[in-house]
Amino acid sequence: MTVSSKNRPRGPIIRLPQTTFGAFMLLFWTWWALLIVFRAFPGIDIYFSQLFFLRTDCDAAAAAGSVCGGFPYRDSGNFDLLRTVFFRLPYVVAIVMVWKLIECHQQHGASFNVGRARKLKVALGTLLIGPVLLVNVILKEHWGRPRPIQTDIFGGALHFVEAGSLAGKCVSNCSFISGEAASAGWLFCLLLFVPKSLRYAVAAPLAAVSILTPAMRLSFGAHYLSDVVLGWLSSLVVFAALLALTESQQHQKNSEN
Repeated sequence: MTVSSKNRPRGPIIRLPQTTFGAFMLLFWTWWALLIVFRAFPGIDIYFSQLFFLRTDCDAAAAAGSVCGGFPYRDSGNFDLLRTVFFRLPYVVAIVMVWKLIECHQQHGASFNVGRARKLKVALGTLLIGPVLLVNVILKEHWGRPRPIQTDIFGGALHFVEAGSLAGKCVSNCSFISGEAASAGWLFCLLLFVPKSLRYAVAAPLAAVSILTPAMRLSFGAHYLSDVVLGWLSSLVVFAALLALTESQQHQKNSEN
């Protein structure tokens, strides 16, 4: 049946580019699927944290049934220095990107690089919405999941709770999800914007930083496996969402011209 022009909906019709929007949907549902798996099988988190926990004999002053020991990598000066560098790196990169964005907007007319400015906005928007707002302001402050080192399984005082649970007694800066893993995931997203001529040279070190950052948080007893996996993936979800949105807006402008 042919629809007459009278019955066609008026106004702009926004069609999201299938490739980018499809990537967003895949990442979005993968995040939720992984959360369901980690929540249904909490032993996964405990098992991987136990790999880095060194149990020791308790002294006479310890209460009966106490677990004594620690996470040796947490006390390593070299690993702590590396963690500090990796922690600050995304924000150093972000400062450079803000500077580059200002440079873009100082150009006018034909010299204004629209594509470059759009990419910088997507990248900076992802950092602000993902690691900063979603992870550190909302999830880590309100979901109350104790870090491994805080739980009685690993010598702490609080009870273990599964990923996504609101039953934890952590008060602030809690374990779900990892902010540093989210920042590392954000760094990984930037590979898409690296010029092809530099991509092969940059890919290996950037991927290494992106993987080592959450791995160290796990080995320090600061986060469970679910915290770092979901934290890392959260930035990819936000990045894909913003990229799909900006591409749809650009597609709409092109259709109107």
